[in-house]
Amino acid sequence: MTGSRVSPREWLVFTDLDGSLLDHDSYDWSPAADWLRRLREAGTPVIPVSGKTRAELLPLRRELALEATPFIAENGAVIGLPSNWQHARLDRDPQDIGGLSIKTPGVDSAFLRSRLTVLRERLGLHFRLMSELSVAAVVEATGLSEAGAEHTRLREGSEPLLWDDDEAALARLHQALANDGLMMTRDGRFWHVMGDVDKGRSLRWLVARYQALRGVTPDTLGLGDGPNDVPLLEAVEAPVLIRGVHRQPVAVRHAALYRTRETGPRGWAEGLDYWLGACGPAPPAPLEEASS
Repeated sequence: MTGSRVSPREWLVFTDLDGSLLDHDSYDWSPAADWLRRLREAGTPVIPVSGKTRAELLPLRRELALEATPFIAENGAVIGLPSNWQHARLDRDPQDIGGLSIKTPGVDSAFLRSRLTVLRERLGLHFRLMSELSVAAVVEATGLSEAGAEHTRLREGSEPLLWDDDEAALARLHQALANDGLMMTRDGRFWHVMGDVDKGRSLRWLVARYQALRGVTPDTLGLGDGPNDVPLLEAVEAPVLIRGVHRQPVAVRHAALYRTRETGPRGWAEGLDYWLGACGPAPPAPLEEASS
């Protein structure tokens, strides 16, 4: 199916990973491979927007050939800029590992862990922080390998927790966090606590950076399947809600929302077919480096 939104303007494609570009169970992305190739050949950035950590995203960026594009990690709490997205005066740092400039628009994980420990005792709540779990327990909760579990524990701007209490207690924690200017979002089995950030806000920051570097306003396409993707989908012009295999409600307020029939990477490709169709995206002009 091809949508009516095909445009000769430049596009940015923002995508969730687990359950969207990556299959929920196998992490396979082969059904999306053709569209990834077409977008890469057109010079259209495909930008991962994930609950994963930077440590988890770096090998995936290599596998997916997305090392030239930025990424948003930890549900918006971390933004990674490759050299071609960096401002010459504001971002360049010779100590940046791999040439990346890392932005943390919220608060750091050490503060979050400390605050959550205080709130748990003060409010009499029952939950377990990921940082308190053994690697084996993280493997059991996530299905990741031991190496993957180690990488997901390397948090910079968020702290996941396993909830062991009732809904009333959860509401008390939400309110206490809001009083501190903090928030929670759900991603699979874990709740993620972070500063006043989300996928949509960090997405808008990257769009503004693109505008500053190119001097043009891009069209934006977003794809996701879960509750934590709602801010992403509501922040783009062309949203795709991929049919999820989870059983969590996902309510997106967007008049142009496209809901896929397929799940995972097949749904991802279906969404690209709908919005960009056979024509594909138009190649962008060369990226110019901002110097002031």
